[in-house]
Amino acid sequence: MRLLKLSKLRRCRPPAPATPLHHFVCRYFSSSSHSLLTSSISRDHHHSRRRNNNPGCSRELLRHSSPDCLSFYRRFSADPGVSESDELHLPVEAAEQDEPFLAVQAVISVLDYYHDLTGFPWWIVISTSTLAMRLALFPISVVQLKKMRRLGMLLPRLPRPFPPPQSGRGFRDQFALFLNEKKATRCPSLFWFISSFAFQVPCFLLWISSIRRMCLDHHPGFDSGGTLWFQNLIEYPHGALGLLFPFCIAGLHVVNVQLSFAKSPLQQLPGSLGFLAKGYKNYLLILTLPLLTAAFSIPQGSLVYWLSNSTLTLIQQSCLRNHALLMYLGVPKVNTPVEVPTIKKDGSSQVADIAIITKEGEVHAQTLSPVELVNYSIKVLSTGREDIAIICLRLALEKDHGFVKAMLILGQTLLKNKQFVEAADLFETAISKLLVDGDPTEVEDIDLLILVSQWAGIANVQQGKMEQGLVHLERIARIKEPEDSKSKAHYYDGFLVLSSALANVGREDEALKYLQMAAAYDSSYSVYIEHLKNDSEKPSSDPSNNTK
Repeated sequence: MRLLKLSKLRRCRPPAPATPLHHFVCRYFSSSSHSLLTSSISRDHHHSRRRNNNPGCSRELLRHSSPDCLSFYRRFSADPGVSESDELHLPVEAAEQDEPFLAVQAVISVLDYYHDLTGFPWWIVISTSTLAMRLALFPISVVQLKKMRRLGMLLPRLPRPFPPPQSGRGFRDQFALFLNEKKATRCPSLFWFISSFAFQVPCFLLWISSIRRMCLDHHPGFDSGGTLWFQNLIEYPHGALGLLFPFCIAGLHVVNVQLSFAKSPLQQLPGSLGFLAKGYKNYLLILTLPLLTAAFSIPQGSLVYWLSNSTLTLIQQSCLRNHALLMYLGVPKVNTPVEVPTIKKDGSSQVADIAIITKEGEVHAQTLSPVELVNYSIKVLSTGREDIAIICLRLALEKDHGFVKAMLILGQTLLKNKQFVEAADLFETAISKLLVDGDPTEVEDIDLLILVSQWAGIANVQQGKMEQGLVHLERIARIKEPEDSKSKAHYYDGFLVLSSALANVGREDEALKYLQMAAAYDSSYSVYIEHLKNDSEKPSSDPSNNTK
């Protein structure tokens, strides 16, 4: 094994010129390391002290040795007592002291084999090997993207991992609750937040360290393996053109960070998780300056790899923003409206020409289905943008005149804005749509009938039309108790509103009956029974205030 390493060392050396012995010794290797020279000198002194044979020659060799010298063959020594085994033993031991890590050796061997096989210049070898490495890591990047998308969808639905201030809940209990809910929803591990550090960063460091090692060892061909202004890959960036590599790398780093977080749902997370995601982004942006500084201290061969890797990262991120490619890869789709948008209106028609401006670009409302418009309006209502929601709901009703859910949400929004007449008309139209074929039998239709009847009664009571309001509220009492849990909750909410309206018109006995039925379902309603019996405090005359 040692003979093999020695032959490798000899093969890497350039042919010896016909010069004096000391010049031959000094030029035998081109490495900048002095460890082998030190080892050679110490062993030479050891043999001189032990044998005292021809010490003058050893001193002559030492005197002529320059700092550029690395080592020399023991067979050139004038010491006649040195055996052939000593001659082979010295350079092998010296080389072993400066050997790179096994992983670095493997990468260097692969690059050497690739270079010998293709005959490409070294800068092409470095760039294309970077492409091969990124293609090998691409499946991991896809898995990471899938997990991060799912995390972005599920984490907002989970309780906070840390207890809210002044909540009285301990950290251990709150975190245990978070873990239990996370497990129940099959939310991916939070490890995927730092998965790039576990996979991509080690590969990047290994590759750049290997190429840097080749540069420092003056690997054969590196001194002329570049092109354009970086012909010598061993040199460090210098001159005006030497600024190109560091500044291009720093610029690509900023662009890649911005693209990574541009559509990320993690920044929209509430609480500490969203704060951590934003802090991580700012940390990566702050790293730009240290990376720019470090780029001036790296050989140009390593910078070729770094620039290639950053460019491929930019290309990969751009490709993964394509919806068709994401669907092909099976990446979960994030809802189109990922932020609170703005509205652009063209022409005089406010509904027909509306466009929704999002981070993904301009989405014309006319291209959305009624269901998508309603879902979008629910999202913007949660942010307080009622004007946008009303426009989208009206457009949904223009596309589908019988869309009961759109009528319900639009009526509730108008009722909140004290537009009682239009809201009542919408609710009554929805009721007629639901009853056109008789009493509904589907679970969703029964639930919608309960809700629109309740809100129709509230809208009429708000206008002082108590009798019309009671007609709609008493319809709820005639519906058979639904089995669906959500519909049942809405059903007994309607009983509470009905009892309030009955009490306001002096029908306390009927109000008490419906209150008792509601209290049998939800004991929290019992307080209204006591108030009604004692006649000291009745449910509010505004039925809309009594709904959950």
